[in-house]
Amino acid sequence: MFGFLKKKEVFLCPIDGKILPIGEVNDPVFSQEMMGPGFAVVPTSKVVVAPMDGEVVTVFPTSHAFGIKSKNGIEMIIHIGIDTVELNGKGFKPLVKQGDVVKAGDALVEVDFDVLKSEGKDPTCMIIFPNKEKFSIIKSHSNVTTGQDNIIEFNK
Repeated sequence: MFGFLKKKEVFLCPIDGKILPIGEVNDPVFSQEMMGPGFAVVPTSKVVVAPMDGEVVTVFPTSHAFGIKSKNGIEMIIHIGIDTVELNGKGFKPLVKQGDVVKAGDALVEVDFDVLKSEGKDPTCMIIFPNKEKFSIIKSHSNVTTGQDNIIEFNK
């Protein structure tokens, strides 16, 4: 009703690294947006955090991917690495479980990226919006830090 009273959607960077458009990811399932639009971060730190306040609706048994639904209904999948499901959880230490309520910035998982690399896995983290949320990357190809705001902007 009063659009000017709506709070801007807070979306924090889930991990340190370099932000990339999803089309540059080395996996057609992601780069061709088969799971939905999104973006990627080539990680340089080991803790992945919740980008928004919400509920953890999915924790994959291998802890390589997490589903979060924000209080405002935005759904996202945080997928850590490419083909990392094949590791059966090796290198992942989940810090949340399905049903947990998280705040933006809360740690979701610790990842030993050296293990992923030693197993020949690409460590790139994808943040996917399966409900086709419209957004823009504000600073594509730039370095980002965990908890940084203003990395993407939702388009209404």
